[in-house]
Amino acid sequence: MSRFEERLPSRAGPQTCTTRVNEENSKECLIQISRYRFSLVISGLTKILQRVNETFLAIMSGSKPHGPEMEKNCYESLLIVLDTLERCLSNQPKDTTRFDETMNVKILLREICQFLEVPIHNDFTNQQLKTLASKVLFALSINFFNAVFNRISARLQELSTSTEENPDYSDIELIHHINVDIIKLVKLLNESISKFKLLKKSAHQVLMAALEKAIWNWMDVYPHEFAEVQKCPNEDLVKCCEALFDILDSFADAKKGRATHAWPLQMMVLILSPKVLEEIVNADSGAPCSPRHSKKKLFIDSVRRAVSSPNNSKQLTEAAVVTCVKLCKASTYINNLDSNNVVFTLVQSVINDLKVLHHYLPK
Repeated sequence: MSRFEERLPSRAGPQTCTTRVNEENSKECLIQISRYRFSLVISGLTKILQRVNETFLAIMSGSKPHGPEMEKNCYESLLIVLDTLERCLSNQPKDTTRFDETMNVKILLREICQFLEVPIHNDFTNQQLKTLASKVLFALSINFFNAVFNRISARLQELSTSTEENPDYSDIELIHHINVDIIKLVKLLNESISKFKLLKKSAHQVLMAALEKAIWNWMDVYPHEFAEVQKCPNEDLVKCCEALFDILDSFADAKKGRATHAWPLQMMVLILSPKVLEEIVNADSGAPCSPRHSKKKLFIDSVRRAVSSPNNSKQLTEAAVVTCVKLCKASTYINNLDSNNVVFTLVQSVINDLKVLHHYLPK
């Protein structure tokens, strides 16, 4: 561990070909050791990350004198440490959850969050650090999901009783970066449902964007689970999707401008409930539709009407276009041999109107 730190550019100076090879060798050794001494390696790397970041922040703020290369050396060191952490976490056997390891993960999580909270603007340095920190969090959440989930849950609880004018939403935004399989997705959705009505409207928008991102991440990382849901709906997922849809429907109804935030997520949760969506779409041909799904049918009709009619408000039209584009994107995750899937039917009902309105599509 000491050898790894001593070889970082923040200690050893600008890297040469030789020092770069030595640093890579040290990194590979730590990755292998982490399989057997995980707590020791993660604790050590977290402390190194803290020290390098403190120096980097002191240099950036001007409170620490430095030579012309020191800022660059610290920055490169941060990238090396974050990359090593991500690879150590990714190299772990599944379900590594001993108490001492969980405690070390909580400390690491606190450090990683600092990099995720930095505003990007057009700063390439911040972008690289944030990208790597996101990868670390993703890898961390595979085996230590509860540590991340508990932080998100605690923040949702705080926000549900907060009277702050401008509260901190950064812990909710952790949802953008975590690994969720279908069980974790259901847990996350249920937790959000239980807190949603207690949150302020500004928190609603942050949470909706985060939940939609979590669904896309799940579809990307676990496409086989999404494919299985399309063939055989998951009862727990359907139940929480229906509850979330109803909450979002009330939110969107309260003020039309909010459709921009609610509609795309409403469409996604309907796609995760294929039997419900099939019943709604088939109702257009005279098939029976349960009264419990009447709001969902009204939603689908509203989206199609907003895309097809030029007389809607610009806000509603744009909300409908974004929603339909995401519907089309979701359809690409479904096997095209499954031609009977209701999502394809719904896409066909809006695709021509979307082509007409192509100038509304986000650039």
